[in-house]
Amino acid sequence: MAAVEMQQYQYHHKSSSKKSTTNGSNRFTRKCAALVKEQRARIYILRRCATMLLCWYIQEDGDEY
Repeated sequence: MAAVEMQQYQYHHKSSSKKSTTNGSNRFTRKCAALVKEQRARIYILRRCATMLLCWYIQEDGDEY
């Protein structure tokens, strides 16, 4: 009887450790995806601002002539 309980405990312990590893890597993946998304948004904003400033600069150059 004790041997069966020990096997069940070992089986449960192995499956729960796999779950925690999977959850941990899943959390890591979601966190990385969120960071990438945030960085892409920042780069998009910077690109838009640079384009706007460049357009204003070019437009001012055209007005002087």
